[in-house]
Amino acid sequence: MQAEQVDWVDIPAGSLRRGTPVDEVRDVARRYADTGVPLEWYLKETPRGEIHVPAFRIARTPVTVGQWTRFAAATDRPAPRSSPPDHPVIGVTWEAATDYCRWIGERLGGLDVRLPTEDEWERAARGDDGREFPWGEEYRTGLANLVDLGIGTTTPVGSFPDGASPFGVLDMAGNADEWTSTLYAPYPGAPVEVPSTEDWAFDRHITRGGAFRHDRDLARCARRHGAYEPDLAAIGVGVRLASPAA
Repeated sequence: MQAEQVDWVDIPAGSLRRGTPVDEVRDVARRYADTGVPLEWYLKETPRGEIHVPAFRIARTPVTVGQWTRFAAATDRPAPRSSPPDHPVIGVTWEAATDYCRWIGERLGGLDVRLPTEDEWERAARGDDGREFPWGEEYRTGLANLVDLGIGTTTPVGSFPDGASPFGVLDMAGNADEWTSTLYAPYPGAPVEVPSTEDWAFDRHITRGGAFRHDRDLARCARRHGAYEPDLAAIGVGVRLASPAA
């Protein structure tokens, strides 16, 4: 039986410059007008807040097809759709993702493994500043597996090392969208236009990062949304692990 391993990245306690300032939303919407995303969707990122995030650990890359296949076999679940074992697993429900966390935690000797919170995810992606993307302020084709590359499917995890976050976390933009443990709610002090719930979403837990089929707006560190279609494989939803600080 193959031993499970996780390449953990230690994220120190620190301040997260979460979200987007309200007075910058119109500029953001103009910058990504070609994607067809309405201004109202960006308002969900507001207001900008300084949030203290305690230390934690996050997996360097998303859970792979090979890792998920072992979990599926051990728990009598359907195997993932055909894909190379080093690609991120996609098409995973939030409930299945949390089951995987418990399963691998047991395999790792009772470790408390879980999904990252939304704030933890953004802290791991942004580091100590308010950068737009994990690698910096400007979007650059070739630093993430997004629709502009024209690949049309997933790639092996960790294929874009130059797109790493300040802490060295990989694939935080593109390849697979990632579940968090956080249910959607407006940030405190959000404009009145921001919806209090996302009842239209298939699942209201926040996903982050965007997938291979998404445009660059979803690769932004501040972008937040629920799973908006029931076909989670089509929209590329996968899993990244987190754990309390060692």
